[in-house]
Amino acid sequence: MKRAIILVMDSLGIGASADANLYGDEGTNTLGHIAQACFEGKCDTKQRSGALLIPNLTRLGLAHALAGSCGTPMAGVDENIKVQGAYGHAEEVSKDKDTPSGHWEMAGVPVPFAWGTFPETTPCFPKPLIDDFIKLSGVPGILGNCHDSGTEIIKRLGAEHIKTGKPICYTSADSVFQIAAHEKHFGLDELMRICTIAKGLTEELNITRVIARPFVGEAPEEFVRTANRRDLTTPPIEPTLLDKLSAQGGQVVSVGKINDIFSGRGISKCVKGKDNMELFDAMLDELKVANDKTLIFANFVDFDSHFGHRRNVAGYASAIEEFDKRIPELEELMGKDDIALITADHGCDPTFQGTDHTREHVPVVFFGQNIKPKNIGKRNSFADMGQTLAHYFGIEPLPHGALIDC
Repeated sequence: MKRAIILVMDSLGIGASADANLYGDEGTNTLGHIAQACFEGKCDTKQRSGALLIPNLTRLGLAHALAGSCGTPMAGVDENIKVQGAYGHAEEVSKDKDTPSGHWEMAGVPVPFAWGTFPETTPCFPKPLIDDFIKLSGVPGILGNCHDSGTEIIKRLGAEHIKTGKPICYTSADSVFQIAAHEKHFGLDELMRICTIAKGLTEELNITRVIARPFVGEAPEEFVRTANRRDLTTPPIEPTLLDKLSAQGGQVVSVGKINDIFSGRGISKCVKGKDNMELFDAMLDELKVANDKTLIFANFVDFDSHFGHRRNVAGYASAIEEFDKRIPELEELMGKDDIALITADHGCDPTFQGTDHTREHVPVVFFGQNIKPKNIGKRNSFADMGQTLAHYFGIEPLPHGALIDC
């Protein structure tokens, strides 16, 4: 019985890509800088202290993958540990450092063009777009209309939103139109309705995602985003590994926001979770009942949304350690022919300036009872991962990517 599990540690980059200068991201290294900060005692909290403690990820090859990517060992990690996985790093060929492009490329479909984005001005959205949005949605106006952090903008404008009924619209360096609204005072269904309208209006601008950002609370210090986020995403530009596996009778189980990222394409079942640990539980539950030719594709979004974008180094470190502790549970459930892949979709270095994603290599760590421990080196595209999984499932070769010998 052949089953595969992809674990996307969302934003866990392992060193700046060769073209990072084109994005203003020279010198970034999400995992490396977190490990260095821990080693220097800068991440000591009530929850954790000392060097980054990730023995399971290290024995699978994550630390070695980082060393291969950036040329320097991970601070505080014993590099002499016997590696049990096939490890390396991949460079993105897609033109952006956004979530959909990274995921599509790892599923075999690089994006050869840059998505549309909004300028770093205030207001940032074109007036005709907002005029049409207000007219078609029936809202009394909008708040925000700028680049901003999602958590900061609801603190600043949440009370006015509740009072006026105007949704909070904002963006980032990514190709995204985000709408924040209160679940109780505005309504979750109403938020989804206006996001659908916004998605239609932004298509001609080549904006890849409209994100619904619901929140709760009755005062600025209480406002908090909920797990009812929804990403309305442009469908992949070509058939992906997911489409091809499903077409040949396989099953693709989405855990977390994978279903949204692929706009539902090729997905057989979708399960959600409120945080990384709930998502890990859901992934394990799905593996327990998974049949032959099943791909379980999980995105662990907290690394990115809760810690990377918020530049919370200590929180990111704790989340990695918490994730590491769960790896043996996954290994115990894996059959002799199952394989698992740990990777990421981009970087989000919490030690770097700003709050945006960072252009970095991502880890490529395959493990399972039949995986040969080895250094698979640098991969020239994330698509090598999709190509390798297609081969594993007996699917015809994908148009993009090279097969990894593991």
